[in-house]
Amino acid sequence: MAAEMEVGKVSDFFSRAVVAGIDLIDSLRTGEKIHIKGHTTDLELVVDSMQIHNASVSEATAGDSVGIKVPDRVRRGDLVFKVLA
Repeated sequence: MAAEMEVGKVSDFFSRAVVAGIDLIDSLRTGEKIHIKGHTTDLELVVDSMQIHNASVSEATAGDSVGIKVPDRVRRGDLVFKVLA
């Protein structure tokens, strides 16, 4: 299993757009692989696009709240980990 580092927590989920709102505690860039894990959630995905206040960004830092498209439902409180190569 690859090493992982916690980078944030899911703060919201928008089912129509299938987007997770994530409050970051560390930096995150597009192209990086993340693992979202919770009570019933276990998703791995590459961050294709990320938005802050509906504006696309390629990088976000600790303290930012970002929106990331996800392939499936996630839940508030799920932890977000960066998968380290």
